[in-house]
Amino acid sequence: MVRHDQHVVFIGLMGSGKSTVSRLLAERLQRPLFDTDHMIEARTHRTVRDIFTEDGETAFRTLETDVLSEALRSVTPAVIAAAGGVVLSAENRQLLFDRTVRVVWLRADPVLLAERAKAGGHRPLLDADPAGMLQTMSTAREPLYREVADVIITVDGRSVSDVVEAVLR
Repeated sequence: MVRHDQHVVFIGLMGSGKSTVSRLLAERLQRPLFDTDHMIEARTHRTVRDIFTEDGETAFRTLETDVLSEALRSVTPAVIAAAGGVVLSAENRQLLFDRTVRVVWLRADPVLLAERAKAGGHRPLLDADPAGMLQTMSTAREPLYREVADVIITVDGRSVSDVVEAVLR
């Protein structure tokens, strides 16, 4: 159950539906929406792909921490779609342990995510081998997602509206 005084933060691998589900939940709850990738792009006037290519992953992760912290400082409880690798930072995981934060892990099969990833070109970490990279990421990140998640929702075979309803339960 989503409390009225809590931020809802979606975590999960790229392609798991964080942006779509968070947008619908924000509309349903009439809350502000923050998408950390969009925040980074607005702040830098560059795409995530450009930041990765030109500055590297470390620079992107620093920006990721900055915008997550900024979103969590919102006085009004918000819905936040966090970048897939947000859990890689111990600082970010600590930010997510706050009692004013409800973390929802949208868990999905890496094979399904690889199919979804073919549709978008903004995911630089998937350029060489989407299926293999997503499986590697899943294995590496699963313990970190589990560490911070208050709720785990498997999205495989579920509609977006069904996932939103599961978040609200």
